[in-house]
Amino acid sequence: MKEEMLARLVAQADGQMLDLVTIRALIEEASDLGAGRALERLGLADRRAESDVRELRELLSAWRDAKKAARGAVIGWIVRIGMALLLLGIAVKMGLLGLVRA
Repeated sequence: MKEEMLARLVAQADGQMLDLVTIRALIEEASDLGAGRALERLGLADRRAESDVRELRELLSAWRDAKKAARGAVIGWIVRIGMALLLLGIAVKMGLLGLVRA
């Protein structure tokens, strides 16, 4: 286990001057152990974690695409309504609406 390897490295390093190889091995084992613990706490230490994360990324991407499309549609409708109001204002100003009633 990772804990055993780390314990052996710490015991080997206890009370002596460490060489670079031992320091690197100690750091690597400690970081692997810490990463494993972090993944376990997040619930990502099992075999399905990779597919779960991939699926979450796809869902997030789809959500972002939907937001972008919705924003574009809303802006499009606002522009259309603004143009319609502008044309209506021009028609009223030129008196063209009176021709329709006659």
